[in-house]
Parts: sequence; structure tokens; C-alpha cells
Amino acid sequence: MSTERTFSIIKPDATRRNLTGGVTKMLEDAGLRVVASKRIHMTKEQAEGFYAVHAERPFFNDLVSFMISGPVVVQVLEGENAMARNREVMGATNPANADEGTIRKVYAESIEANTVHGSDSLENAAIEIAYFFKPEEIVG
Repeated sequence: MSTERTFSIIKPDATRRNLTGGVTKMLEDAGLRVVASKRIHMTKEQAEGFYAVHAERPFFNDLVSFMISGPVVVQVLEGENAMARNREVMGATNPANADEGTIRKVYAESIEANTVHGSDSLENAAIEIAYFFKPEEIVG
């Protein structure tokens, strides 16, 4: 096993309901360490750039609108097999299919308002981390 870094977003549906601490606690209880974190309100341009891979998908505009609808918390998580561990603790994208005790099963409102985003590969984690954080903001 190796120590890795991955990227996480606590989405507007969770920040609106004041769940930032609860979500972060679940991440930390899963063995992940928050080595960078900031609360931001994404601009439309930031959200469009971040989700550019989905630009041709029918849900793109709704996704961008949702992600700019309120503050988010962007985080860099570190730990043993951090990317896989984060995805495990997040649960399935659709909270109806998420395992008991996962973030999405506990907190998500719907498949769209599903509380968290997490990188799906180490390559994407590096890209997503660099999108929101300067190297000096990551303090391990």
C-alpha cells in the first residue's frame, strides 16, 4: 500500500445544510487526512473548466448551475490508497445504491445533490488538486 493524495469537494447541497464537519469527520474516520482545505464559491468559469470533460453531456449545464449555487469545500486528502479509500467512503453516485454508512447514503439528497465529489483516478486527482490549490497550500 502507498500513501497517496486525492481530491474531494463537499458540494453546495452539503454546505447549505451545514454538513461540512460531518462529512470531513467521515473522511477522517476512514483514515484520510485533510492536508488542504478551503471554502470557495466557484465561478461559472471555474465550474465549466473543472467539469469540461462533461461539456457535451446533457447534464453539463445543470451540473455547472448546481456547483455554483452555493459555497463548496475543496480538499486534498492524503492516506494509504487515498483515492480508492475516498471513493469507498463516498459511496455510489446514486445514494439509493450506496452502501450503508457511506457519505452519500447518510447525507445525499439525490443523485444530483449527492454531497461529495471525489477523483476517479490518481491522474485526475493530480489535475483536480492543481486546479484549485497551489503547492504551498498543501501542508501534509
